[in-house]
Amino acid sequence: MEKLDIMSLFPDELEEEMVKISEKSGTTIEKYRSKQISSWLTKGVNSFDEMGNIPSKIKTVLQEYCFITLPQIEKKLVSKIDGTVKYLYRLYDGEFVESVFMRYEHGNTVCVSTQVGCRMGCTFCASTLMGLKRNLLPSEILGQVIAVQKDLGEKVSNIVMMGIGEPLDNYDNVKRFLALVNHKDGLNIGHRHISLSTCGLCDKIRELADEKLQITLSVSLHASDSETRKKLMPIAKKYDLDELIDACRYYIEKTGRRISFEYSMISGENDTPVHAERLSKLLQGMICHVNLIPLNDVKERSYTKSSKKAIDEFIKILEKKKIAATVRRRLGSDINASCGQLRAQNEQNK
Repeated sequence: MEKLDIMSLFPDELEEEMVKISEKSGTTIEKYRSKQISSWLTKGVNSFDEMGNIPSKIKTVLQEYCFITLPQIEKKLVSKIDGTVKYLYRLYDGEFVESVFMRYEHGNTVCVSTQVGCRMGCTFCASTLMGLKRNLLPSEILGQVIAVQKDLGEKVSNIVMMGIGEPLDNYDNVKRFLALVNHKDGLNIGHRHISLSTCGLCDKIRELADEKLQITLSVSLHASDSETRKKLMPIAKKYDLDELIDACRYYIEKTGRRISFEYSMISGENDTPVHAERLSKLLQGMICHVNLIPLNDVKERSYTKSSKKAIDEFIKILEKKKIAATVRRRLGSDINASCGQLRAQNEQNK
């Protein structure tokens, strides 16, 4: 019998499933129990035995028909510089993903993973080194946020979907996660406090635009011309740069939301004044923001980060062309807080 992923259910779905389980098991599960169960799941219980106000006979039935997917902390690193916390989580089937907790003036932020591994193949990224193992369930994405709150005893107010995996390659589960985390009887985190990062799956960007969610779309651009982007990001061979920009303009038109373009600064690859001029021209007239990211060192890759001088000159060109741009502040530098590296080390040590 396939067990029910109980954390991926909305409250009304949970209530319906409890009725079905009552009929199958012959054990009465009263309607109000659904809210109690849902409340325990949001608090981050690891098992049904931890649900204090649920009768033992109901716990036994739940154990038989359902399972809880809350990620378990395998490893935890805390930055001595800024208090950033990096987690390596063990999932219910023994796979691993990472999350990062960051404190900002505007609130606590968690960076979550959406897949075990990644198949996008970006040549500067640690997350894709071992390919894609599987998609995360909605509950496993949600569980990363719940597990952080439980461990630190601090409320999460913002979520960035920039961890391991390509969110739009796990579209249906990510869409359900966005609804679950926003639910008034769940964590109740508003969509305006959530950012979703994609390497540029144009068909899914358009599909997401049609949902008209008020999330922030972050597009991993990393190049201002097609040839450079194809070298850095294999996805560019399927969706060319013009097609991606068209999809981004469609997203802005449908949602009215500004897009954030992520641009990793890689020495000698995409960081010259010529690249900056091309980028300015590419984004002219678009409601957007460019987030320049000094490259994180990945020992398996040969790329190096741009010099401060190159970054400063790059941003001056963008600002001169009226393109809003900032340099991302690097948090947790002493614990390799960029996603993918901790999981890769763990896999290599098996």
